[in-house]
Amino acid sequence: MKQEVFSNELIIRSLMTGEIHIAGRFLWGSNYTFLVEVHSQDDVLAAVYKPSRGERPLWDFAEGSLAAREVAAYLTSSSLGWQLVPPTVLRPDGPAGSGSLQLYVDTHMDHHYFAFSEEEKNRLRPLAVFDIVINNADRKAGHILIGAEQQIWSIDHGVCFNAEDKLRTVVWDFAMQPIPVTILDDLERFYNRLISDQHLKTEFLELISEPEFQAVTRRVNELLTNPIFPQPSNHWSYPWPLV
Repeated sequence: MKQEVFSNELIIRSLMTGEIHIAGRFLWGSNYTFLVEVHSQDDVLAAVYKPSRGERPLWDFAEGSLAAREVAAYLTSSSLGWQLVPPTVLRPDGPAGSGSLQLYVDTHMDHHYFAFSEEEKNRLRPLAVFDIVINNADRKAGHILIGAEQQIWSIDHGVCFNAEDKLRTVVWDFAMQPIPVTILDDLERFYNRLISDQHLKTEFLELISEPEFQAVTRRVNELLTNPIFPQPSNHWSYPWPLV
């Protein structure tokens, strides 16, 4: 079975239960990140493993919380009905301890945001809204990639969901434009679930704090109340490095 034809349900099951074997380490980035093979009864999946013990401490994020935020980003994307984040789970029994495990998706790593065509950039509106919702503090160009069948993928969501506004992104293409109605419909459904679906709230609270969860709800409501893409306020609105 080829990796790209796995259903999300099957992928999640395999990521949750498969035996993890480290195949190598990614040398870029501030935190320890490993390429692994996940062996299950269904097949072998390639995945990215980020152990909590390998996270560099940050003053504005709780220590050891970045792996859970990676999973919360997938939960948000999935709950919105947007396939933006590869399937991601939290594994307490990883080779280096508890950490996030995300399906590895084949992409051209050098074909990122700064190499996108205008047509490709025009497809990023849901991603731009997604980053507002999760309060992404580090959306670099290299965190947006294109995979098979022109699927847009977003990765590296460890520094998201802070209760304080910290949006930093390279994607400001739509500043002051109205958010499309189709996106608003998805946001409204998501908002209704956030305020009424106790199971979904419990899932979030296993990954982020109560104030951070309430901040997600607030940001979605603000987008519905004022459905305009924001504009950068100063140089802190951009990540560094940009790629």
